[in-house]
Amino acid sequence: MTQAEALTILKTGANVYLTGEPGSGKTHTINAFVDWLRSCGIEPSITAATGIAATHVAGMTLHSWSGIGIAESLSPADVDRIATKEHIAKRIQKAKVLIIEEISMLSAATFEMADAICREVRRVEKPFGGLTAILVGDFFQLPPISRGRDAVFAYESSVWRELNLITCYLTEQYRQDDTAFLSVLSAIRSGDVEEMHYEQLRTRRVPREGEEGEEMPADAPKLFSHNADVDRINADELAKLKGAVQKFRMSAKGKDSLVEGLKRGCLSPEVLELKEGAAVMFTKNSPQGKFVNGTLGVVTGFAADGMPIVKTKDGRTITTEPMEWQMEEQGKVKASVSQIPLRLAYAMTVHKSQGMSMDAAIMDLSRAFEYGQGYVALSRVRRLSGVYLTGLNERALEVHPEILEKDKDFRSASEAAGEAFAAMPAAEITGMQKKFVKAMGGAWTEDIEIGKKKTASKKSQAGLPGRLAETLQTVRDTKSLTEAAKARGLALSTVVTHLEELAELGKLTRTDFGHLVPLHVVDEVHEALQASDTDKLSPVFHALGGRYSFETIRLVRLMR
Repeated sequence: MTQAEALTILKTGANVYLTGEPGSGKTHTINAFVDWLRSCGIEPSITAATGIAATHVAGMTLHSWSGIGIAESLSPADVDRIATKEHIAKRIQKAKVLIIEEISMLSAATFEMADAICREVRRVEKPFGGLTAILVGDFFQLPPISRGRDAVFAYESSVWRELNLITCYLTEQYRQDDTAFLSVLSAIRSGDVEEMHYEQLRTRRVPREGEEGEEMPADAPKLFSHNADVDRINADELAKLKGAVQKFRMSAKGKDSLVEGLKRGCLSPEVLELKEGAAVMFTKNSPQGKFVNGTLGVVTGFAADGMPIVKTKDGRTITTEPMEWQMEEQGKVKASVSQIPLRLAYAMTVHKSQGMSMDAAIMDLSRAFEYGQGYVALSRVRRLSGVYLTGLNERALEVHPEILEKDKDFRSASEAAGEAFAAMPAAEITGMQKKFVKAMGGAWTEDIEIGKKKTASKKSQAGLPGRLAETLQTVRDTKSLTEAAKARGLALSTVVTHLEELAELGKLTRTDFGHLVPLHVVDEVHEALQASDTDKLSPVFHALGGRYSFETIRLVRLMR
């Protein structure tokens, strides 16, 4: 199935499982779908199975979104307790379309817990309380963390079956254009690895550190199967930097056994060692939206109180401070740990690399221990010439045997769906899409091409009062609220009032005005609005320390 065919199906509002090989454009297709939803005035809830995956889609983990946290099971009392938390209930009640990325890494148990919370909050006895569910991922990649038990995939859940998902299996390849390399990846995926495939990979064998041979690119990321190797590389790179090491020690409260569990789950180390110039990664989401788990940066110095100052990849400067990881039971905090939400980022595990595309990578797969681990690492790279392999074992080229059979079902279901939609009249499909948009409370927009944003239609202004139509077009054509106000000869507050009136009339979509507010500001203000228990703006303004104007807060409120 092509990306365009999958997008057509997604727009009908069906529950969809979107899959395909690495590099087939799953995330690209979902981004096009999200752009279209927003152009229709529909804001999707974007989640992922892991924190690092959530950063790739600018969303949050399903665990956080649904309020289940690190729980492995929920009693009826637990479901009721979580569902009555005001911020969780508001989020789920307002949701329309739920997107879950990296579904392969989500266990059936977690999938069912999130479903239970949605049903309880929405009081609808349908999967996820009647939300449109879009599941994205590839089960050939990393499986759920099983904690000593056999992995139980999400598709084995009764909820998966109840969703009546349409499978869209993308078959085009956009990442790799190296025929020989594609043949190796295809052999791994089909379980048909032969000696010739090993021989091709051996041509990319490079010496380990300290051995003589071909030099590896200095800026290529290093991928490892075990955290111990990552920790060693990060420590070695830190030692190369000049200056004194600054140490930050984790503090803890609660029962020892519970605290130990929190420490194991915390991505920040018990003793965090940093220097000026150190490459780092944030390990937790900021409540104010300043950073997310996976944000990369460099330590540029230390504040007067000793806290690290980090400059992120997108140029923002953040002074960090300790944050807490908590374990709750029956609404009470039973244990907590506190640490600077950072870790060194010179090397990463294969788990952390999932979803990334790289020109080159140095990888040691000699100790691969999990199905799909080698496949994920190799498929991050675009061409065989970009693979620098310091070690390889047989397990690295194995995928889960159960998935080999299940994949045949997914491909067959996708082919059937493609044929069914190809046989439908275009008018019938458009009718389904319009019905979906109306049901979600949105405003219909014509089709847009994948990867291209739709330009505003003059027709959409038909029937509007002249002052509102003029303001709408001006906002679309200018880069900031100040520019729009100047062009219209109006006060900033008046322009925002016009936009609020347009929203009431159903004539405003996020794409009309979303460019007026930077994304990191949207995230911070949105978080403050969610935390507020009143419709008044003054508490939000003061909670944000007066950093953003009332007009900015009103604009973000329109995006909810």
